[in-house]
Amino acid sequence: MSERILLPLDGSKLGEAGLSYVHDLISKLAPEEKVEIILFHVITATRHTLHFQGGWEAVSVPYNEEELTKMKDEAISYLQEVSKGLQNTQATVQCKVSVNENAADEIIKAEEEVNADLVAMSTHGRSGISRFTVGSVAEKVLRGGSVPVLMVRARES
Repeated sequence: MSERILLPLDGSKLGEAGLSYVHDLISKLAPEEKVEIILFHVITATRHTLHFQGGWEAVSVPYNEEELTKMKDEAISYLQEVSKGLQNTQATVQCKVSVNENAADEIIKAEEEVNADLVAMSTHGRSGISRFTVGSVAEKVLRGGSVPVLMVRARES
């Protein structure tokens, strides 16, 4: 059984698909073992676009520290709310938020920082053009990381 599981979440219900698998994994395979789960969220919106009235011009401006702090606080609140679903396990839960325009790179970096034994994440299961244009964070983590990755295919309800 993995002792430290990194569980990246993107803030969507589809992104939370891995939670139930991790809960079951801990409950069924290691009910007596102490496991640490790190819920992780990457804020990828580091800039916002300002449009000028009356024209087609736009400029991209970085968020200021106050705006980023507010986004981080909201992300921590979200992770803390999600962590309530893991309370009936032997796991301890940490919440971690990071800022980077590339979520996959940040998840791979977090693997090392938290000394993860496993990454458990959902994948939206895109294929074809949408996968090419949007990219697959899960696939990039799988290929670029150094620890096993449990991928859970998210399904819309």
